[in-house]
Amino acid sequence: MKLSDVIADFISSSLSESGECEIGRNELAVKFGCAPSQITYVITTRFSPNQGYIVTSRRGGGGYIRISRMCCDRRQTIMHIVNSIEGEMDANTADIFLKNMTGYDYMTKDEAKMISAAICDGSLKNIPAESRAFVRADIFKNMLISLL
Repeated sequence: MKLSDVIADFISSSLSESGECEIGRNELAVKFGCAPSQITYVITTRFSPNQGYIVTSRRGGGGYIRISRMCCDRRQTIMHIVNSIEGEMDANTADIFLKNMTGYDYMTKDEAKMISAAICDGSLKNIPAESRAFVRADIFKNMLISLL
């Protein structure tokens, strides 16, 4: 398991109880024996608003990073995701959205599997490569809307 996965798992487990955690970037870096920039990387790539988190920070002595899980109902969350998808979407981004939505019980694993199958590269193989990300985004948004 990569260090970034271990750090993300630690933060996720800290969030499990209350849906919010406060961390010191330097303290966490010492705990995991890495540079503080590694902590920043994990937070920015794994705990973004598109993934259902709000991150706030205070700099300076006694500074902290607060990560909070967004609390929205299923409909609001799905519409937020639909509205956040612009013209194109890669398969990895779609997988992250699906994983988060099943993790929050906003969709079943079977629904996520069907959406994933519809937007995977294999399903889009007859679409020109330069258009696949646009088609994937359109299919993804329409399938999410159909869940409402």
